[in-house]
Amino acid sequence: MRILLHRADGDTGPWIKDFSKFMPEAEVAVWRADEKKRPCDYAVLWSPPEEMLVELGDVKAAFLTGAGVDGVLKFGDLLPRHLPIIRLDDAGMGIQMAEYVTHAVLRYFRRFDEYEAQARAGQWAPLAPHRKEDFAIGVLGMGVLGTRVLQALAPFGFPLRGWSRGEKNVAGVQCFHGAGGLDTFLRGSRVLVCMLPLTPETSNLVDRTNMSKLPAGAFLINVARGAHLAEPDLLTLIKSGHIAAATLDVLRNEPLPAQHPFWQEPRITITPHIAALTVRRESVQQICDKIRRIEAGEMVEGIVDRNRGY
Repeated sequence: MRILLHRADGDTGPWIKDFSKFMPEAEVAVWRADEKKRPCDYAVLWSPPEEMLVELGDVKAAFLTGAGVDGVLKFGDLLPRHLPIIRLDDAGMGIQMAEYVTHAVLRYFRRFDEYEAQARAGQWAPLAPHRKEDFAIGVLGMGVLGTRVLQALAPFGFPLRGWSRGEKNVAGVQCFHGAGGLDTFLRGSRVLVCMLPLTPETSNLVDRTNMSKLPAGAFLINVARGAHLAEPDLLTLIKSGHIAAATLDVLRNEPLPAQHPFWQEPRITITPHIAALTVRRESVQQICDKIRRIEAGEMVEGIVDRNRGY
C-alpha cells in the first residue's frame, strides 16, 4: 500500500514516522511537483497545490489533516467527482477549541479585557460584574467542534444557544435552525461564537446586517474562517459601540497584514490561527483506522458531502 502525503509546511518527517508506527505495512510517498508520479492508494493532505489534483484521480480516498474542508473544495470541478474526501473526527481539536472559546467567553464575562486596559493605564477601578442570565452564549454552527464547545461551557451556567442548518437537539441548549431561526438566535445572543463550515451560503454571513441583530454591547468570537466575517462591518460596529469587543483567530488574509486596521483597534484581540491545531499522532492513528475499515469493505465516518460543503 502507498500513501501520498502533502504538507504545505514541508514538515513530513514526523508524519512519516507516525504512519510507520500505526501502519508499518504502508509506504508513505511525499508529494513533490518535480518528481515522477507513481500510483498511490490513498492521499493525506489539507490544502494541496492545484498541480497535485491530477494525481488524486486514482486514489481510493483523500484524508484531510485540518479542520474544515474549504482548502480542498475550493477547487470545485477540478476535484475528481468519484473521490471520497474524508475529514478528521475531532482528533484532539475539540478540547483545544473548547479551551480557546471558554477562555474568550470568561475574559469578556469577567471583564478581564477591561481590567487589562486599566492595568496598562495604571488605573485601579472595580467594575460592575455582568449578570450571567444576561450573558447568553450563541454558537453559530453545531457540528462536532461546536457541540464540544457548548458542552464545555455548560458547567458555568450561562444560557446556551445554538444554530445549525438543519434541526438538532442538544441537552441544555436552546436550539435554532435554518433561515427562519437565525434572526431569533442572533437577537438573543450576547456572545456570538462563529464555528460554521465555510460554504458559499455562509461566506460573509457575519456582516453588518446580522451583527446589528445582536444585543447592544455584544461580543464576537470567530474561530471558523476569516471569510465568514465582513471585516469593515465589524470595525464600524465596534466604533459605534454596538459590538463591545471581538476575538478573532481567523482572518481573510493570513498572516494579517501589518497595515490592517484591526491591529490598531484595542477592542479586537487577534491570535494567529491557533485555536485548534492538528494533533498529528491522533490524526494519523485515526486515518490508519479508517484506511483499514475501507480495505475491509466497511463504512467510515467523516465523508464530506460536496453539495453541502462539509
